[in-house]
Amino acid sequence: MTKLASAAISLGLVLLGGGPASAAPPKPSDPVGIDVSWPQRGKTLPKKPAFAIVGVNNGLANTTNPCLATQLAWANTAPDPALTAQPRVALYVNTANPGLQGSWWPNSNHYGGVDVANPYGVCGSLPDNFRACSYMYGYAKAYDDATIRGVEEPQKYLWWLDVETGNSWQTDKADNIADLEGMVAYFTSIKATVGIYSTGYQWGQIAGNVPSSSPLAGLPSWLAGARSLTGAKSNCSLPALTPGSRVALTQYVSAGLDYNYACP
Repeated sequence: MTKLASAAISLGLVLLGGGPASAAPPKPSDPVGIDVSWPQRGKTLPKKPAFAIVGVNNGLANTTNPCLATQLAWANTAPDPALTAQPRVALYVNTANPGLQGSWWPNSNHYGGVDVANPYGVCGSLPDNFRACSYMYGYAKAYDDATIRGVEEPQKYLWWLDVETGNSWQTDKADNIADLEGMVAYFTSIKATVGIYSTGYQWGQIAGNVPSSSPLAGLPSWLAGARSLTGAKSNCSLPALTPGSRVALTQYVSAGLDYNYACP
């Protein structure tokens, strides 16, 4: 992933591809998955991970992973049937809320050929309804991820929202919540499932306390931050990111790869 930004090391977080040199690879008996994206381009990846998660973007929410097709082909070497409760193959997408500083910002509730039902009102209305436009920005990025990045049958995947401080966010956490809700709205409209990847610290900085009435409530949590399989197993007991959620997946770095443990 964008891997929690370089400054996050001091917070006990990890950089993609930068695990401690002494970390031992998982034992064959441990059914762990692997997540990959553009930083692993051209690298030889272990065959038949218990499950695989592939990044759709090239580090930013408005980009495409140049090795997406190759990595999806690798991901499909995962055993069938699945060895854990996680899907054999899932996807993750970068998220952000850049506002007017971004390369594109919506000015209406219309995108992808449809008028989007916006719980925050009309984007582009006067005075400018920034929260409604945040919702539309998230909706639009999810639409793009599912339709123009090269993902076939997007409805069949679990889509993880990669929420990290390394990307652009607003200081108003309610605007960021609206942005992520817009993403969830699109993915659920195509009958896909959705989860949230972050750490408790970063989620607190970006979204904070999510209302129990939000569409983000109850979505499974994927927590980063562990430095070993033992730590990843322990992190299954950490608080989930949103009300009514559970920690479904935890991540750790070993031998230069991101491994993931499916919580019981």
